[in-house]
Amino acid sequence: MTSKVVVCGKLFDGQSDMMLGPMEILIDEGTIVEVSTSVGRPRGAEVIDLSERAVSPGFIDTHVHLCIDGLNLARQTLQCSPAKALAGLYYAQQYMRFGFTTLRDMGTLDPEWPTVNLRDAIDSGMARGPRLIVAPHMISATAGHGDMQGMFPCRCHMGLSRVADSPAKIRELVRMEHAFGGNWIKTMNTGGYMSAGDDPARVTWFDDEMLSLGQTAQQLGLPLAVHTGAAEGCKQALRAGARSLEHCYLIDDEGVAMAEKAGSFLVPTMQMTREDKALMKAGKLPEHAVWKFRRDVAEIEKAQKRIARSKAKVAFGTDCGMFPFSEGVLEFQAMVAAGIAPVRALKAGTSVAAELLQRDDLGVIAPGKQADIIAMPGDPLADIAATAKVDFVMKGGRVYRYGALDILQ
Repeated sequence: MTSKVVVCGKLFDGQSDMMLGPMEILIDEGTIVEVSTSVGRPRGAEVIDLSERAVSPGFIDTHVHLCIDGLNLARQTLQCSPAKALAGLYYAQQYMRFGFTTLRDMGTLDPEWPTVNLRDAIDSGMARGPRLIVAPHMISATAGHGDMQGMFPCRCHMGLSRVADSPAKIRELVRMEHAFGGNWIKTMNTGGYMSAGDDPARVTWFDDEMLSLGQTAQQLGLPLAVHTGAAEGCKQALRAGARSLEHCYLIDDEGVAMAEKAGSFLVPTMQMTREDKALMKAGKLPEHAVWKFRRDVAEIEKAQKRIARSKAKVAFGTDCGMFPFSEGVLEFQAMVAAGIAPVRALKAGTSVAAELLQRDDLGVIAPGKQADIIAMPGDPLADIAATAKVDFVMKGGRVYRYGALDILQ
C-alpha cells in the first residue's frame, strides 16, 4: 500500500471542540503517521485533494442489526443463516457509503452465527465492508424482549431465541457466546416496543439473574450491553456492571447520575423514536407496539433531553435493522434536536464510540491511529445535516468511495 497524503479543507479530529485547518494527513500502510499543516510529499505518495471538504474520523455506529429485518421478522425467520449473512453484508456495505467504517452488531435472531462469520470474512479480506464488532445473539428471559415464541410459536424450535430463566442457564448461554467468538454480550432486562407479550416499562430479569449474567461476562473478559427501558431496568443494568445501556428509553435522573458515576455509556437511539412516531402517524406501526409506544413516547423524549443535559458518556447508536440503514445517519440530527451540541454528537459517533468499544486505534485522526477517514461538503459543527452528505470514505488507508470511485456499489 503506497503512502497517501490527504489534503483537508477543514478537519474534525475526533477530540477537538472546533474545526481545524487547513490540515494535511500522512498515511502509510493504513496507519496515520503525521497530522499537520504540511506533511510534505514522500516519493510516490498519492495525494487526495479534499480541500473543499470537511474531514472527520470514520463514523462508528454502536448499535445495529445487520441480520434482522425488523419490519419483516415473520418472513425473515424462514431464511437460512447464509441468506441473512449475505443480506447483512449488503447492508453493511451500503451503510459504509454513508461514512460508517465501524459497526457494533447487537444480535441476531438466528440459531447460527452469521455476524461472527461476516466479521471474520471482512477481517480476512474475503469481503469488503466496515469493521464489525459483534454480540452474536440476544440473551433474554422467557417472554422477555428477545424471546420470539410469543410472535412465532411454531418457529421457536429453530433456535431463534437465546432464552434462560436461572443463573446456571444464563452462565451457559454467556459462555457459548464467548466460545463461538462473540466480542460482546448482549441482553435485554426489560421488554421492548417491537416484541409481543412484554413491556418496556417492566423489568424481566430478577437481580440474581442479571448479576449472574454480568459476573459471567466480566469473568470471561467480555463487555456487557443491556437493552433497557424502565428506569429501574437502567439501574439494575448498571449495578450488574453494564458497559453500555442501549435505548434507556425511560431512564430517570438517578439512573443518569449512576451512569455518570460508573463511567458507563448511554446509547439512546434517538432516530428510532422518530421512525416509530412516523410509522404510528401513518398507521404502519405493528399493532402490538402501538399501545406501548403511544403511552411512553412523551416520556422517551423527556429522557432523551435528560441525557442531553447530563455529563454522561453518550455514544452514537441507531438500531438500524429495526428501520432502514439508509436512515441511520439521521441519528446525528436527532441527537442535536434533543439538545446535544453538534460537537458532542460528532464525538459520540467517533472518539466516544471508539472508547465504548475499547478500540483506542479508532475514532481519532492522530498519529498511530487507523486511517479511517471520511469527508463531506459543508461544516457539520455549523450544520449537523452535513453529516448526511459524506462523499469520501477511507477505511484502514484504503479508499472505498471518492468521486467516480465507489467500490461499495
